[in-house]
Amino acid sequence: MKTSDLGAAAVLSWTALDSQLSRIIFAGLAVLVLLVYAGIALPAAWSTKPTRRKAAAEVLRQILGTIRRR
Repeated sequence: MKTSDLGAAAVLSWTALDSQLSRIIFAGLAVLVLLVYAGIALPAAWSTKPTRRKAAAEVLRQILGTIRRR
């Protein structure tokens, strides 16, 4: 193989790896958002116990505050 062929192969393999890595990261973030939604947002909105609603709403407020600061 020529050096230019090796370089082209390296670039193509890096592009494929980068694409796959970005998909994995995106899927992980999507799962994290769903877990936060199901674990915090839903109890904050639909719980019949006021204490649970207040606690879930406070945790959600803290998470969103942390995200906004960054």
